[in-house]
Amino acid sequence: MRPHQTDLEWWKTAVVYQIYPRSFQDTTGNGIGDLNGITERLGYLVDTLGVDAIWISPFYPSPMADFGYDVSDYTDVDPLFGTLEDFDRLLAAAHDLDLKVIVDWVPNHTSDRHPWFVESRSSRANPRRDWYVWHDSKPDGELPNNWQSEFGGPAWTFDERTGQWYLHSFLSEQPDLNWRNPEVAAAMFDTVRFWLDRGVDGFRIDVAHYVMKDPAFADNPAAVDPAAMATFKPMGPFNAWEHVHDRGHPDVHSVYRGFRAVLDEYDGDRFSVGEIHIFDWDEWASYYGHGDELHMPYNFSLIWAGWDADTFRTRIRALEAVVPAHGWPNHVLGNHDEQRLATRYGPENARTAATLLLTLRGQPTLYYGDELAMRETDVPAEQEQDPWGKRVPGTSRDGCRTPMPWTPGPGHGFTDPSVAPWLPFGDDAAERNVETQLGASESMLNFVRRLLRLRRARASLSRGTMNLLDDLPADVLGYEREHHTERTTVLINFSSKPQVARIASPGPMLISTDATRTDVDGTTVTLAPNEALVLGSARG
Repeated sequence: MRPHQTDLEWWKTAVVYQIYPRSFQDTTGNGIGDLNGITERLGYLVDTLGVDAIWISPFYPSPMADFGYDVSDYTDVDPLFGTLEDFDRLLAAAHDLDLKVIVDWVPNHTSDRHPWFVESRSSRANPRRDWYVWHDSKPDGELPNNWQSEFGGPAWTFDERTGQWYLHSFLSEQPDLNWRNPEVAAAMFDTVRFWLDRGVDGFRIDVAHYVMKDPAFADNPAAVDPAAMATFKPMGPFNAWEHVHDRGHPDVHSVYRGFRAVLDEYDGDRFSVGEIHIFDWDEWASYYGHGDELHMPYNFSLIWAGWDADTFRTRIRALEAVVPAHGWPNHVLGNHDEQRLATRYGPENARTAATLLLTLRGQPTLYYGDELAMRETDVPAEQEQDPWGKRVPGTSRDGCRTPMPWTPGPGHGFTDPSVAPWLPFGDDAAERNVETQLGASESMLNFVRRLLRLRRARASLSRGTMNLLDDLPADVLGYEREHHTERTTVLINFSSKPQVARIASPGPMLISTDATRTDVDGTTVTLAPNEALVLGSARG
């Protein structure tokens, strides 16, 4: 058991580990991970790795058009992943290990096979017609407006039976709920209570900013600079428009005040974090509300950043400037929608990025496999699964969702050796796997384990203040973390050349990505190429 830190809510000091359940551990021999597989690996998560909470991507009943983000029942488990009883066992086992469990909640849309939508599209007179967003054609017979689906093409599909269009911000199999209908809000909040009653500790909210759109359905204006719209990543024709009317309407904040009120009905610091892809910092921070909305909106700014010290410094400073006094920051460098960290930043920067993630102020989220520096897998066209990639070239997320390699042998401990996994393993899985890396003292996995132990041992890293250091070379990012009398200094060399950094009061070396470094000597530190160095001292 681990010591409880009762002066702060658990989620403020926690390291969250994201699990994509299809790819974590298969116990049924079908090549797809499941809930019992997660239960089997809890020892790895707690005792071997040392994280504090897990976020499990959707496991609800679904036709799997978008691999679980098209939900057909919010209050059950898809047989592919197990049963409700399996989930209850997983939750109980996690709690026995002091491990918190966060589940995904998908409020913007359901599957088109959800009973609510089946009723809604059955006739214009159905009582659930207004549970979704329906609209007539324009007088000339054209689409209601120019809104586009993120997954390509118009965000409207015409229903021949009832003669109207329905809105889908993603696939046509994912019709958008009408959150302006109080019955929808009540029904969706009841699905939250269902999981809270079972004991879950929190929710990650899918595309949280999408749930309220412009009630007048105004056209989006054309993007002045479509290339600049790809600040995040290229998204095809979707980037041709300024998305000011099809998401993020100010009324969205009333939804999350209601959601927060539901969480606050329960004991135990129940937690919420929203997936919010917004580039304006003030708008992003508005989702904290006055301490009465989300506990935090996810901060994706570093995922979008090129590997450059000044860019990271600017975005970290911007984040710190907008997080309200009642809020708490967070950082994420990888997830199930983004190219693998070790590919995006380069394998030479994987340890450096892990050091950054686990020493910045705020809650870090670690994506499964990033502790192994898993690379993006090149998935052959004939094995491609992601509907986005099939519709919009260059957007496939398959490469970051491939199965977790546990062992070097066939099946890699994920599934039976005779079974083909749902996505192929990376071509380096025989070397880049848990068993092999645990046996190599200087492996990426053992480095991340040391980082996690260091974060747990030093209050300055898990809860301390942060001060960015300015008098450093342009290619070096540095900051100090302080808590009471404890100070931790972090220096990160973003370049492939040695850099000389001068610091006022260096302490002993705590950890370095350079396996040859034994300590520092004096106030002048020569950082090796791509080195991250953590120093510790007590303030005098």
